[in-house]
Amino acid sequence: MKYMQDTELLERKLKQYELEKIVNQTNGVPWSLQQYEANEKILLEGAKLETLLFLVEGRVKITSSVATGKSLLLRFAQPFSIIGDIELIRDIPVQSEVVAVGSCLMIGLPINYIQHHIMHHPPFLHMLLQHVSYKLQTCTTASRINLLATVENKFASYLLSTLTPEQGNNFGMELRTSNIKEIAEVLGTTYRHLNRVIHSLTEKDVIEKDNHLIRVRNWQELRRLSNGIRYQ
Repeated sequence: MKYMQDTELLERKLKQYELEKIVNQTNGVPWSLQQYEANEKILLEGAKLETLLFLVEGRVKITSSVATGKSLLLRFAQPFSIIGDIELIRDIPVQSEVVAVGSCLMIGLPINYIQHHIMHHPPFLHMLLQHVSYKLQTCTTASRINLLATVENKFASYLLSTLTPEQGNNFGMELRTSNIKEIAEVLGTTYRHLNRVIHSLTEKDVIEKDNHLIRVRNWQELRRLSNGIRYQ
């Protein structure tokens, strides 16, 4: 993680997402601008939350560990998202692991400042309520996927959830096959089973496997297989 000393960028992002409205003062607010690189861990499960984070650029993956020691995918988050709101409200350790999918930009606000200055400020509480209720909705969806969907459905949903808007109309997103074992774990399946699904989708010409990359060829069929469900 790198702290960025870019006052102009910080002020632009604060204005873009109307974050200045959630504090009850204009000067002396200890905002920080933080940059994370792809695959960098942002929060670790079980750690103490020191800073509430606002995702303003990029995308993050949120997973939760299970008794076997593996992780299950909960959702992908994109701007504008709050990271750490549930932990702040309940005053508990971090509940999930948060990892940057690509380069990400976060605005941070120290928990200590929040507790002493804005924890009971109505605009701040209203924003927390909106985001916590949305997370409840998405976690319910993720639970339904993990319990009821087939691996083919899950993998289709995974590919569509990791698709960025600018990639939507192109030939296809590339996925490195070196990540297949990790993807199998977060989807709650085995490496062999996921490989069988990939082979099946390749035969159906939904995806194409080329050396160490997987490319999507038929987005329409992929959307049908996902049953309209996203990890978002």
